Amino acid sequence: MTTVVLFIIPLLALTRPDALSPELAQDPVRQSSVQETETASDDTPNQLRTVVLDAGHGGKDPGTHGRYAKEKAINLALILQLGRKIKNKHPNVRVIYTRSSDQFVDLYERGAIANRNRADLFISIHCNASPSSSQVNGTETYTLGLHKTQRNLDVARRENAVILQEKNYQQTYKGFDPNSPLATIMLANYQHAFMGSSINFAEKIERSFRHNAERKSNGVKQAGFIVLWKATMPSVLIETGYLTNPTEEDFLRSDEGQDEISTAIYKAFLQYKQEIEANE
Repeated sequence: MTTVVLFIIPLLALTRPDALSPELAQDPVRQSSVQETETASDDTPNQLRTVVLDAGHGGKDPGTHGRYAKEKAINLALILQLGRKIKNKHPNVRVIYTRSSDQFVDLYERGAIANRNRADLFISIHCNASPSSSQVNGTETYTLGLHKTQRNLDVARRENAVILQEKNYQQTYKGFDPNSPLATIMLANYQHAFMGSSINFAEKIERSFRHNAERKSNGVKQAGFIVLWKATMPSVLIETGYLTNPTEEDFLRSDEGQDEISTAIYKAFLQYKQEIEANE
């Protein structure tokens, strides 16, 4: 019994966003190639002024892979296309990338970039994998929350395992073990203040995948993702398809496929933007 108590106590710290180390709680601006600027002065309520786009993985962390493609490359191509679409149509919206090249960015830093820039929306793009079958396919969009199936938990554990490649991760994440189901469940139990808005946006994304890209949608799901836990604004993690499925891998590698996926996400972004700005 004593061993269990000692294991759980460090994990309880993860239920508070200020539970990181003192250095991270101060959230200093770090020198990097990430595009960050001062927030424009605009007191108009309900305006979507800043969006942070996060290409999952990168650098020494390739993510998952298919026969040919590495997830980190697909994620970056999609996020840059999405950013260009937003800037072309909405020049007054600041678009900030957590990475704009093949570089490694710590999970906590991705959300911290969004917080420092007072982002109104955080979008993280990933590719999925199914070790059990090459036939599994489809998109799914996650928000932070308690997983309802073992597969949701497995996806979160796989994405959270990135922290093992970070320096001093045990101190940074207060003993969080990405290989522990209990740790991920504790993280998922954190009640994100923007859960409703996040789910609303996630539903628009999955609907757009079905209607605008004719993709199979596996729906909106919840799980404990570190990258979403840190962000203090509506935030989603999009799994754009399975690289372990040869057909989806070919689609995600193609120019046409990347354009369709990024366009579908953009259309969901546009609908979400119009909806919240109409409620002035």
